[in-house]
Amino acid sequence: MIDNIEYNTERPKLIIPEYGRHIQKMVDQAVATEDREKRNKLAKSIIAVMGNLNPHLRDIPDFQPMLWDQLFIISDFKLDVDSPYPIPTREELSERPEPLEYPQNFPRYRFYGNNIKRMIDVAVSWEEGDKKEGLVLTIANHMKKCFLNWNKDTVEDDVIFNHLYELSDGKLNLKNSNEDLSDASNLLKVKKRYTSNSNSSNKKNYKNSNNNNRNSNRKRY
Repeated sequence: MIDNIEYNTERPKLIIPEYGRHIQKMVDQAVATEDREKRNKLAKSIIAVMGNLNPHLRDIPDFQPMLWDQLFIISDFKLDVDSPYPIPTREELSERPEPLEYPQNFPRYRFYGNNIKRMIDVAVSWEEGDKKEGLVLTIANHMKKCFLNWNKDTVEDDVIFNHLYELSDGKLNLKNSNEDLSDASNLLKVKKRYTSNSNSSNKKNYKNSNNNNRNSNRKRY
């Protein structure tokens, strides 16, 4: 009996460990089957079992093509069956992916984020009126909040107006306006309130844990 024991270190390495060794053995059996019709039936049965192992992915549109691709990968591309989807090749999977292009619209003021630039572009496209003025002020207040989150200090409204003028290519100008942005204390009030609440809850949990430890150390007769 000791001689028949198999250890994982002596077994072949699993190509996709998530499916386990039973799926690997089923695929190996399908590869070794000489009858093509029987091999196709085995492949469909294996696909059904693989689908049952991932029920949370059934709503994905590319679920079935993904299973068939993984079936060929597990077989080390040795399985010769009639697939309803294009059969992947080893060369396609070994190709190096192209690098992602990250948007760098205004790298000088990265602390504002790309959404601010999109909002500014939308505000520029609007017609002049009260709605546009309200949107521009909202954008300026949000820029001030982003600046304070990054700088953690006070900032003059003129700095925000200059940045807004620069990011909008001179199309949004609040430099000579009489508008005042929100105070720094009001913009950061929500953040401070959340921090204070989290600290108080941590203190309460620490106090309760100490009380429980004291009670557990008491003698019971």
